Amino acid sequence: MLVFYREITVEWGESDPFGLVYFPRMLAWFNDAEHELFSQAGYSVKKMVEKDRTAFVMGRVSFEFVGPAAYGDEIITRLELDEITNSTITWKCTANRKKDAIQVTKGTATRVYAEIQEDGTLKAIRIPDHIREILGVKPNQ
Repeated sequence: MLVFYREITVEWGESDPFGLVYFPRMLAWFNDAEHELFSQAGYSVKKMVEKDRTAFVMGRVSFEFVGPAAYGDEIITRLELDEITNSTITWKCTANRKKDAIQVTKGTATRVYAEIQEDGTLKAIRIPDHIREILGVKPNQ
């Protein structure tokens, strides 16, 4: 299955003085990586939302802090497609410090592909073939 890497630098305020990364920042690292994946594939999240009126929305997340990352540390985030269903994708997510490969965080994120309704609500729909192809999945799977 698809694996996507993204290098980032820990910004001021993303962790405490002891290197404990704040939970919302962990989520943001992987959310940003997913957005970058789609952007590099030519199907940006902006295009997804504005043109097709669809989006991947968070369904379930589970992350844990494993090791320290301090301001200025370079981090390699890794998304691995773990499962795809009719309307969901599940990522295995890890982040390691670049200098010594120490793991910083790990977890999973399940995203639901949804159509944005006229009233602003969301309705889960089948992930289209062109997105399945971006994810390295055969369209009929």
